[in-house]
Amino acid sequence: MTSGANLPAVLDPLAIIAGEGVLPRLVAEECRRIGRPCTIVVFEGIALDWAKDYPVIPAIFEKPGRLFRALKRANCAEVTMAGGMTRPKLSPLRFDIKGLRLAPRILAGLKKGDNDTLAMVTSIFEAEGFKITGAHDLLEGLLIPAGIPTRAQPSVDDRADAARAEEIVTALGRLDVGQGAVVAQGLCLATESSPGTDRMLEFVAETGARYRPDPDGARGVLLKAPKQGQDWRVDLPAIGPRTMEMAAKAGLAGVVIQSGGVLVLGLEDTVAKADELGLFLWARDPS
Repeated sequence: MTSGANLPAVLDPLAIIAGEGVLPRLVAEECRRIGRPCTIVVFEGIALDWAKDYPVIPAIFEKPGRLFRALKRANCAEVTMAGGMTRPKLSPLRFDIKGLRLAPRILAGLKKGDNDTLAMVTSIFEAEGFKITGAHDLLEGLLIPAGIPTRAQPSVDDRADAARAEEIVTALGRLDVGQGAVVAQGLCLATESSPGTDRMLEFVAETGARYRPDPDGARGVLLKAPKQGQDWRVDLPAIGPRTMEMAAKAGLAGVVIQSGGVLVLGLEDTVAKADELGLFLWARDPS
């Protein structure tokens, strides 16, 4: 007779509210690796080819009641929100009964900054009895300690640009605007806002050269850090190999992230891409 103590632990099902990017897929793959059931919630307008390999709940922003019932039928008491998602344009005519009750709160929340909007969303889920868990609590190695794992190292000028970028990102965070900035030779070439990091780096690639006073001087850095007071369970900034590619196209010397506060989606691949392109990755303790 087998002792109950020797039986494998039964892992509770997880719901992954999946946005764009690789993070939700990585969480789903980790669930599969450890034998944890998971269900992927896919909202209208988001195409996820990989999700077909998992149970899927199709979701509509205006119908939270339908979503909550589906999650409870799937026995998903724990939810993680992973990946990028743009603010929806809601149609009042599509609201279900739960949506109508929540509409004033939802519509007001969507007009605020990301922190307030996400706080509104998480509080609605929690009021329904769901536990919200951060992706970094489900995947090991997403948050990295201070250090420079790349062959390239930041110069004295790069370090000065990083310090200046940190000041700018801190100011942006206080206003709940963005989580990143590009600084070269002490000058801010761009700041992150709703369009995101890729669009910011595209802008720098197109315009940055003319704003660097010394063509032979420091090329500049991208710095990303979480906002003050934000909920780390749902909105940590992230980088990955594509970030390195975009930074190289923007003519930058490297990427700086707050140590322990920015998701690195595939550390080995990100470092390998940085080494290939001659960029540094610096996980920097905040000042």
